[in-house]
Amino acid sequence: MLENLPVLLSEDEIQKRIAEVAAEIDKDFEGEDVVVISVLKGAVFFTVDLVKKMKTPIELEVMQVSSYVGTESTGNLLVKKDLDRDIEGRNVLVVEDIIDTGTTLSYLKEYLLSKNPKCLKIAVLANKVERRKVDVALDYVAFDIPDKFVVGYGFDVDEKGRNIPYIGYIEE
Repeated sequence: MLENLPVLLSEDEIQKRIAEVAAEIDKDFEGEDVVVISVLKGAVFFTVDLVKKMKTPIELEVMQVSSYVGTESTGNLLVKKDLDRDIEGRNVLVVEDIIDTGTTLSYLKEYLLSKNPKCLKIAVLANKVERRKVDVALDYVAFDIPDKFVVGYGFDVDEKGRNIPYIGYIEE
């Protein structure tokens, strides 16, 4: 099923765009440091490539969150893995793999803002605008993508396919 996926974004396209996003972030945080929060699991691939291309001094954190049970939103944020450090008064960059409905990210943003960071910015690899139900301001968007089931470069099907180096999709 995951062999010969149609390619939505090639490895080269992904890496080129991540370098551009890293340069935007460096410009915005020039002379300052930032706590980068990678949202597990899918954003790990994007986060690693992004921070390797950034010149801004970073501290890396990870969080694992959900607002869904199965396919239904619970209306609340479930924090499965929280931050290890205090972010009060710090510059924070949340790195997320994909935004579709915006529900989880909206809850996560509210949760992190309650911890009083100096500023909170959001970087996302893939933005599915067509699926948005909750409007969330995104500061850095690598790609706007169509409403397709994507696999590769962190995106999975039942935990498989994350390590495919490009972003493909499953045709329905």
